[in-house]
Amino acid sequence: MAPKKQKIQKVQFVETVLRDANQSLIATRLPYDKFEPILATMDKAGFYAVECWGGATFDVCLRYLNEDPWERLRKIRKSMPNTKLQMLLRGQNVLGYAHYPDDFVRKFVQKSVENGIDIIRIFDALNDTQNLKVAMEAAVKAGAMASGTISYTTSPVHTLNKYVEIVRELKEMGASSICIKDMAGIMGPKEAYDLVSAIKDAVDLPIDIHTHSTTGLAFMTYLKAVEAGADIIDTAISPFSGGTSQPATETLVYALGQLGYATDLDEKVLKQIADFFKPIRDGFVSDGTLMPKSMATDTQCLTYQVPGGMLSNLLSQLKMMNALDRFDEALLETPKVRKDLGYPPLVTPTSQMVGVQAVRNVIDGARYKTVSKEIKAYCRGEYGRTPAPIDPAIQKQILGDTAPLTGRYADTLEPIFEKTKKELTGIARCDEDVLSYIAFPQLAEKFFEARKAREENEATYTIEAI
Repeated sequence: MAPKKQKIQKVQFVETVLRDANQSLIATRLPYDKFEPILATMDKAGFYAVECWGGATFDVCLRYLNEDPWERLRKIRKSMPNTKLQMLLRGQNVLGYAHYPDDFVRKFVQKSVENGIDIIRIFDALNDTQNLKVAMEAAVKAGAMASGTISYTTSPVHTLNKYVEIVRELKEMGASSICIKDMAGIMGPKEAYDLVSAIKDAVDLPIDIHTHSTTGLAFMTYLKAVEAGADIIDTAISPFSGGTSQPATETLVYALGQLGYATDLDEKVLKQIADFFKPIRDGFVSDGTLMPKSMATDTQCLTYQVPGGMLSNLLSQLKMMNALDRFDEALLETPKVRKDLGYPPLVTPTSQMVGVQAVRNVIDGARYKTVSKEIKAYCRGEYGRTPAPIDPAIQKQILGDTAPLTGRYADTLEPIFEKTKKELTGIARCDEDVLSYIAFPQLAEKFFEARKAREENEATYTIEAI
């Protein structure tokens, strides 16, 4: 009797060039008209999904690109009818840096799905599942796939058992997949293998691995994650891969194919996509937007657990203070601050908060002599439950007589959507405009004015032409 034929393991790909890859390398400065011609081709590649929205795209569209982020999404959806579109959502922070009321979170998720999103990857900077619940439930209700996410980091309290506990909660909330989000590129191949294996043993859900090439570990990490049973990996088409971005799509398709895995991606189409983005990448190199340091391998974050982008911010802060010679001190202070604050994962916004505080401690020559309003809010509990307790003495020093919160901060916030909609009568044209305004008031107001002026100019031009 012939032996049973083994089933070939399939690995699927999320392409990140339209969101995280260009966010990581060129600060999200990729305008719609630059990539519009390749969308129909990308739609034929066979990607599991294309990550194209969320993260910093919303902010940058309004702030720098003079684009309506909602219209951008609708146009991508129209050009890619056969591919799932994915966005990144910061849980209760949505796409901003502060917590929003539940009604805003629900409405934003609903409208994201209505405008074309299929998969919403939902994470929280502290891995506090209370900050994920409303967005997760809203995604499921709207008919989207909710990708429940753990922000990967290492510390004495971030154990395999703790991560599995979070994953079980995410499944209960309706997660259709689990994403391990390694924002700093610090997850090694053994850690990936062990974590994927543990999650696979705990829940029967597809696992998506997201990492960055910052430390040089990413290719090895992906291979061991796949070996442990990971179903999906996040990659970037080669011209926008490497450095602080993701590993190259084509390279992993080639390597996994050699190892006997099925990828179902059309390599000829991938070449067309790469050929399209090469001159675009070169243009950003020429104008200085894509800097060499973004493409370099930086292993310091393996020692200090500091993401590459956070290192850049530390340098920038010290430069403004004429204190670049104190960089090593600030670097040593950063993990100490992180420990004091309960080992938060270093991802937006906690990475900025910890970095700023470390610099402040060094410059002041005294720890926590000066603290930002964000650190006070963090210590009060406004950002959620910390992975480990905040050092009680530090918390008391920062808060004084102010009592920490005992419940969920969003429960203290008044509904905001309908109230703001009334205030914007005659200014906002649709619910999406109202959502843009609540997320980024000043940017949205400026965009509305520019949009109105542009349309008036176009109308004048048309009349003159007639």
